[in-house]
Amino acid sequence: MMRIIMAKPDAKDQGADASSSSRDHRKLGQELDLFVTSELVGSGLPLWTPRGTIVRQELDRFVWEMRSARGYERVTIPHITKKELYITSGHWEKFADDLFRITSREGREYALKPMNCPHHTQIFARKPHSWREMPQRYAETTMVYRDEQSGELGGLTRVLSITQDDSHVFCREAQVKEEFFRLWDIVDIFYIAFGFKLRVRLSFHDPKEPEKYLGTKETWKNAENALREIAQERNADFFEAPGEAALYGPKVDFMATDSIGREHQVATIQLDMNLPERFDLVCINEKGERERIVMIHSAIMGSIERFTAVLLEHLEGKLPTWLSPCQAKILPVSEKHLEYATEVLHKLRESGIRAEISKADESLGKRIREAKMQKTPYLLVVGDEEAGAMTASLESRDKGKIGVLDLDDIAARLETEIRMRS
Repeated sequence: MMRIIMAKPDAKDQGADASSSSRDHRKLGQELDLFVTSELVGSGLPLWTPRGTIVRQELDRFVWEMRSARGYERVTIPHITKKELYITSGHWEKFADDLFRITSREGREYALKPMNCPHHTQIFARKPHSWREMPQRYAETTMVYRDEQSGELGGLTRVLSITQDDSHVFCREAQVKEEFFRLWDIVDIFYIAFGFKLRVRLSFHDPKEPEKYLGTKETWKNAENALREIAQERNADFFEAPGEAALYGPKVDFMATDSIGREHQVATIQLDMNLPERFDLVCINEKGERERIVMIHSAIMGSIERFTAVLLEHLEGKLPTWLSPCQAKILPVSEKHLEYATEVLHKLRESGIRAEISKADESLGKRIREAKMQKTPYLLVVGDEEAGAMTASLESRDKGKIGVLDLDDIAARLETEIRMRS
């Protein structure tokens, strides 16, 4: 997918300014120890810490569970390709200046992939497909690379290495609506889980600038009519935006309103009737004839980098328990309670809870304040009484003090909240 994931924000994307405030994702990323940048590595190339990597993996797992339940299969592709792949796809002609190029010692020209769809066409094309095998649904979370101007780089919202939770469906035209609805269901579930309000932008081509797109007028007309009908049948809150289409087809772009009223482009589902034509992708239909197929591109988060930035600012860094790198902090009142705190740690970890001990080298009050500054979802204070009764004093970041509970009750409470992604 080209020029949609890391696009410059719309005017509405600015809304209430979160920069230089407690919501700035760059400030939160440092405070929560999620990612770092290095002058030696370069601008626009964030490095994810162990804690930040947990967040990335949990977000990706959430999306993958929904995709897997809907028949998607994982694929894996290399990060470079011969230029001929992009010549065939049409990307070389339109976006050659945006590519990172590599010349081998034999003089062969390669490029770092700026999108995954041309590679995925070659996986589909590896063998003939009967109509009975359609659709084929491929998914891959992988980095792509785009040569952005250095002055445009910043935080996680504009980077050179972009992690896409990408998928491509190869299907018959009659299957397009059902496949769009499957993906739309995933988008709704994902964004509702974080409290975003969604509306839809139908991103169509600009008929005044046909040179910007692949395909014929008739192909674009058919594709855009199909998306309009899908949005109407879905009863979506949508509007049309000529000139916002991808190179090869129109898109359904999801616009999420965050907790301070800003609107961000997030997920996208794109209908593509051009790449199947350029790569001669077909299935064998019921009559034994070659039938041209279509592609559906989608990215639920758009990119993990930009979505993480949006999410941190939306929640002011207060990640839900299932997503938090540390879900429970255990605070022994003093050094003599460290042994029992270690028992509590093992108990929670046996239940799959990411827990840590705050060593008693500072006052309890200071350690509680530090844990709250790190926006830890649950604090467990343990002292003499708790050690004697195999309990802990439980406090919730969001609900305040809960009380003294048995360790089994605490583990069950947290495990359920994490499993349900409450």
